[in-house]
Amino acid sequence: MLFIISGVISLGIATILVLFAFEDSIVFFRSPTEVSQEGFNSEKPFRLGGLVEENSLSKSEGNLIHFNITDLESTITVRYTGIVPTLFREGQGIIAEGNLDNNGVFIASNILAKHDENYMPKEVVDSLKASGKWKGK
Repeated sequence: MLFIISGVISLGIATILVLFAFEDSIVFFRSPTEVSQEGFNSEKPFRLGGLVEENSLSKSEGNLIHFNITDLESTITVRYTGIVPTLFREGQGIIAEGNLDNNGVFIASNILAKHDENYMPKEVVDSLKASGKWKGK
């Protein structure tokens, strides 16, 4: 009986340690509407998903890119330094990983774009469906 009790306690401690270890590496998905309504801690990274707004893409010196990401209800400006995926373009469904700065601009550390014309990230589709703006299948 003592062996079983010590095993359960050890398993509980191991579970707690694993959960604390994952807490810092879990990145949550949010739509522009959720971000603008709820307000987020600017230091906590998350994923922002939606469509690259038409006529919002601008490239600056080097690899600095500015664009707006929208869920057709709200829009957030994104700044990214780096090379974007080949399929990145206006009207494209994307997910950007990063965090908000003090001015409400999303500073992306990574950009994920759809891999073909039939794919859009599930979170983006769900967000567009919830807002009634989904025009796909």
